[in-house]
Amino acid sequence: MRSAKHGNALRLQLVDDPTTIDPAAWDALLARQRTPTPFMRHAYLAAMHSSGSAVPPTGWTPRFVLLWHGPEDNAELVAACALYLKAHSYGEYVFDWAWANAYAEHGLRYYPKALVAVPFTPVPGSRLLARDAAARQALVGALIDLCDALELSSLHVLYGDTDDLAACADAAMVQRQQVQFHWTNAEPGTGHPFKDFDDFLASLSQEKRKKIRQERRKVAEAGVSFRWARGADITAQDWAFFYRCYERTYLEHGNAPYLTPAFFESMARDMAGDWVLFIAEHEGRPIASSLIAVRAGVSSAEGRFDSQPEEPVAYGRYWGALARVDSLHFEACYYQPLQWCIEHGVARFEGGAQGEHKMARALMPVSTPSAHWLAHPAFADAVERFLARESEGMADYLSHLDERSPFRHAPPPAKPGA
Repeated sequence: MRSAKHGNALRLQLVDDPTTIDPAAWDALLARQRTPTPFMRHAYLAAMHSSGSAVPPTGWTPRFVLLWHGPEDNAELVAACALYLKAHSYGEYVFDWAWANAYAEHGLRYYPKALVAVPFTPVPGSRLLARDAAARQALVGALIDLCDALELSSLHVLYGDTDDLAACADAAMVQRQQVQFHWTNAEPGTGHPFKDFDDFLASLSQEKRKKIRQERRKVAEAGVSFRWARGADITAQDWAFFYRCYERTYLEHGNAPYLTPAFFESMARDMAGDWVLFIAEHEGRPIASSLIAVRAGVSSAEGRFDSQPEEPVAYGRYWGALARVDSLHFEACYYQPLQWCIEHGVARFEGGAQGEHKMARALMPVSTPSAHWLAHPAFADAVERFLARESEGMADYLSHLDERSPFRHAPPPAKPGA
């Protein structure tokens, strides 16, 4: 293929085993992006594959797309993305089941489809890695050409950043907005970081402040205490206990866990510094745990990740419990992480997909984008009309949520995601 702006041939490479991609080249490209997250690092994506979590038998067939510039023996990686051919729509959090059903009702095949995303990880951030806008546009063009060649129904870029969306818009991909709930470490109206958890509570309305104190008191009066560990301080025993909790939660809901023990073993070995583990204990015995990720800093000049980001961000990811205690979920998944964020100067805590109940804990609505291309012209037109109506409804929904602000002084209206 060729890039008109670069004026030089770009070589397309498809990779069905992400562990074979050069980690340094991938991470150096990621470090140049507007919104890098731990979940797009080579180690994270490789662990999804090598652990058997996101592989063809589970419905995730990797076809990572790489664009190279220059002679093969001295080529530069100028663009790349994690592409999967999906046999279903599980583990995505941008729901297109209605689209798949409509295809089936008309005797058309929706699966496999093409997905640019991080498996099981609805965290907004850079998805289309590129050294510049022209390379990113070339990458999107290559993705659509690939979908045409493979006769796939559609292409979906989930939770991308503004650079990704611009490239998708240039390729006439339609965009969709959904909602997540994020917490900001700053008093509304002032921008000053909270001094401590009590300072955070003082920013809330009396009703919300009273409710949080009641929930925390229930956990404390039940004799539950917490400890936390980060990076190398998380022991093998801690990781093993966490997985017991994580697995139990899925099984109690009638599902097998998406992620295997081998995945978390890889995280402990290769990305330990990106994780903080909270463990609840009762009478000296662990009973529950929650795991959050923390975005490491990026040194673009050297193309590497370091430990001091310009704006530290934490991401709520997993939790589980082996015993039932009233309000334990809220304490483990929100209050302990928020307190840790305040104490460690973390600017934002992203609570993940879904859950209006998060607003009562001061996680505010944020619009999160995706981009979509459908090969069938009639269905493409129908989806575009549907998304136009959905966007109007989403705007009304966000306005409604803003009116339910838990703060004494309401923060500004929700803005699109990063």
